[in-house]
Amino acid sequence: MRPVLRRCFPRYFALLCSLTLAAAMPLLPAAAASTGPVELELVHELGADKGEQLGKLVDRFNSTNKGIHITVSDKPWDQGKPDLMILGSDSEAQLLARHNSIKPIADIMAAANQPVRTLTVPRMMSPASLDAKGRSLALPVGLGTPVMYANKQGLIQAGIDVEKLPKTWQDWQDIMGKLRQYGYTCPYTTSEPVSIFIENVGAWHNQPYVSGKKEEIAVNGLMQVKHLAFMNSWVRAQYLHLFGQGTEAENQFARGNCLTLTAPSSALPTLRRQAQFDIAVSPFPYHDGAYGSPQNTLADGPSMWVAAGRSAAEYKAVAQFVSFWLTPESQVEWQVNAGYLPLNPAGLLVATDSALLQEQLVANRIGVAELTHKPVTNASSASAVAHAPGVRRVLGEEMDAVWADRKPAKQALDDAVARIRSGRM
Repeated sequence: MRPVLRRCFPRYFALLCSLTLAAAMPLLPAAAASTGPVELELVHELGADKGEQLGKLVDRFNSTNKGIHITVSDKPWDQGKPDLMILGSDSEAQLLARHNSIKPIADIMAAANQPVRTLTVPRMMSPASLDAKGRSLALPVGLGTPVMYANKQGLIQAGIDVEKLPKTWQDWQDIMGKLRQYGYTCPYTTSEPVSIFIENVGAWHNQPYVSGKKEEIAVNGLMQVKHLAFMNSWVRAQYLHLFGQGTEAENQFARGNCLTLTAPSSALPTLRRQAQFDIAVSPFPYHDGAYGSPQNTLADGPSMWVAAGRSAAEYKAVAQFVSFWLTPESQVEWQVNAGYLPLNPAGLLVATDSALLQEQLVANRIGVAELTHKPVTNASSASAVAHAPGVRRVLGEEMDAVWADRKPAKQALDDAVARIRSGRM
């Protein structure tokens, strides 16, 4: 075991690996049959396809833990009183705004004698699920990082070599021109524009998201302005089509309506199940000539939170479920079926080294390479400010003004920074 651990402990994944040190310990005994099964409700915001994969994981847990039964649904997290909640950033911020609404995962695991031993926080991972001391508030079950997807058949028809896809935005522009000239009405689209065009473009080019001791938002730097203006030139040329601030772009790509897509690495299994064409995956592009780029991308995505006010037996069952989820078998299943980045040593090794699963985990392998491309700097670190209430909404509103030609890129980002810093959300 020790050689394996040494191989999978690059400092940038220290926390991800450490989350599963507890998984090597024996699972907790099932709840006593005399008290009846412990019932837990898990709600999620993963969407239908990934929710189905979650259901498979939970069914396997239920089948091997007769004293516990977890039900899964995609109903709103604030409807009723669910015990476990897998939430995106907006809902996460609303949950945390409710005083004493959650029970930290670290406390639950410690009470079960299975503490989550956090080491140095990997600075490219969103710290939203950690407290000020770096302890785990939630389990980051949905991590992904941006990559580029392409419809192989569509590109081949337009005379593009899908085995030699470009690495820079400038070279991708040539491909978008060929696709548009061929007659495609949507050469390119993107999922989650704020996360991808602002947060990740900044980190990938070593540009800060926050500045100063107070960590005030600072996304109006040269690179963010340049990229937003560059993307708006694609909108005007009808290369880029936007479908809102969420993940609708992924659906448009899977239906064949758009030929290329930037989206999280975790999107690949869902896209493959939905699409009627072969999908090529390549690294997230960078701007040629930007000093030091590419640097590193960021890991972000939904986390599982546990509600406060539950019984000791229920928290014991939660700890058993977390331990189950962090076993090597479950982690490999989760990244293959749902696409999310691994949280344990075995899963990380499979993502990077497995020949058997090479094609299935191509997006994860590219994602891990991006996250660890260079040592993370202060400028390329993930920031909790990105998850603060209203921040992504304001950035999205100002970006929409750029797409509509109501504001130039610099004014829009200057206005976004001013609004967020002043609290005019």
